[in-house]
Amino acid sequence: MSEVVTPRVLREYAFVADGERGALIGPDGSVAWLCAPRWDSPPAFSGLLGGAGQYTVTPADPWHVWGGYYENGTLIWHSRWVGAAEIECREALAMPADPRRAVLLRRIEAVDGPAEVTVVLDVRSGYGNRAPELSRHGDVWTGRSGPIRFRWSGAAKARRVQGELRLTVKLGAGEHHDLVLEITDLEFTDEPPEPDMTWAATAEAWAQVVPTCDGLVAVADARHAYAVLRGLTSASGAMVAAATTSLPERLEGGRNYDYRYAWIRDQCYAGLAIAAHGPHPLLAGTVRFVTERLLADGPDLMPGYTVSGGPIPPERRLRLRGFPGGSARAGNWVRGQFQLDALGESLSLLAAAARHDMLAEDDWRAVAVAADAIEKRWREPDAGIWELENKNWTHSRLACVSGLRAIAAVAAQGPPGGHGHREAARWSGLADSVVAGLGDAVHPSGRWQRAPGDERVDASLLLGLIRGGLPADDPRNLATVEAVRDELGADGYMYRFRHDARPLHKAEGAFVLCGFWMALAERALGNPVAAAHWFERNRGACGPAALYTEEYDVHQRQLRGNLPQAFVHAGLLECAVTLSDDVNLGGSA
Repeated sequence: MSEVVTPRVLREYAFVADGERGALIGPDGSVAWLCAPRWDSPPAFSGLLGGAGQYTVTPADPWHVWGGYYENGTLIWHSRWVGAAEIECREALAMPADPRRAVLLRRIEAVDGPAEVTVVLDVRSGYGNRAPELSRHGDVWTGRSGPIRFRWSGAAKARRVQGELRLTVKLGAGEHHDLVLEITDLEFTDEPPEPDMTWAATAEAWAQVVPTCDGLVAVADARHAYAVLRGLTSASGAMVAAATTSLPERLEGGRNYDYRYAWIRDQCYAGLAIAAHGPHPLLAGTVRFVTERLLADGPDLMPGYTVSGGPIPPERRLRLRGFPGGSARAGNWVRGQFQLDALGESLSLLAAAARHDMLAEDDWRAVAVAADAIEKRWREPDAGIWELENKNWTHSRLACVSGLRAIAAVAAQGPPGGHGHREAARWSGLADSVVAGLGDAVHPSGRWQRAPGDERVDASLLLGLIRGGLPADDPRNLATVEAVRDELGADGYMYRFRHDARPLHKAEGAFVLCGFWMALAERALGNPVAAAHWFERNRGACGPAALYTEEYDVHQRQLRGNLPQAFVHAGLLECAVTLSDDVNLGGSA
């Protein structure tokens, strides 16, 4: 009977990915989570949620401490254990990625002195429910678990023990041993990958897709954020919101969701962050995916999609214990929502790409579709950025204003007869109409409020200033920044909104993205020192692997929610780029 991997606090997990899927690796060397062959496939390893099965590489001597690090600008991770000897396990999902086959590389290295490592493999699809069928062909093990097939090379001496494969690896100082695990939904018809060549191709692929980021503040973290975003982005251009499902935001709070899908809003946030730095290839993929969805669905644009552009399946409960404090589920109920702000953010993204001369004919058609959809639907209630009950959310309407004005400005600067030139005045006029309709969104104090009938302030209202929909010195913007800072900020962290009379931290964790927004807002108001304060405080809300979740439990200094959360890494990257205009602390570290 397969053992269930012991869960760890989220800050202790590392993340490897290739764009088509990703794995979480625990400090004990266990692959706690890996869906294959695609992001939203059932996991082959589901120990994170209490599922059976495991793939563990760990020192045989339990007397050791754990650490680890990434190779700069990559998602190539080194698990590191120090005891009687120093042992490392270099880990990566091979790149360039095959969308139908995951290739997990693990190189065990005796860094200082002899090493003995225990390896256990038990592939179980169907959320841990399907025991594998195993067979050996020469030095290679093959097997099948439900719909997936796997092949394990480098483990010729492994033996079966109660349905698992177990292997002891002994190395002399300076020696290494390679393990290669392939997982697919197709039959194997080729030879196993050669480890040295596959490692070299993976390192070269990362070197080609992650820019140097020289000259940015927090240059190493900026590169890492870019690597995380690239790791979460499929060849389709779609970026999943996170690699996991069902990691709770609050203990037994009922707030845990499946984020293995591509949200249009999150996609736009990432694209805007990348565009702030330059016309990188990741921006082109983001634009392509958003354009395709707009042209396909128009005013019925859904909040999120699978990475292949299909609808997200409805939410269902899974027969798993779940991560401590949460319950396990797959699918997402967002499928039936209308989120107006996604249309506005799409226009902001396309405008940013246009400033880099990256829009083709279809992209400009998508611009027209999004603008027409806003004209048709901006008065309708929507679920808003936080996916709540339908209201006329102020943030949603401000997002449309920002997007319309951004794309109108770009189009108006083009030559007569150029893309969007004739429509620019109409788009600008539509933005004016939306602003004129925001009279019900102003609090008696003069700031923006969340919605008509909801006088609370909301950190998302900072985006009206950050994206430039209204001038920075607009009194409503200035009053909103002050209110957000005073009412939702605490010790350098930021909360989304006040739920009730409880202290902010009793209702939910600090929202890390909102802390980065506050940094951008302070910078827009000409307060670079305050901006740096907010940036640095929230930059530290991660674990040793520099991965961020949606929320940060300030009191316990723990990560909360799915991991890694793409839009938080996008927020860090955008801050690093924007704040670098004020002070240059970059380098090649």
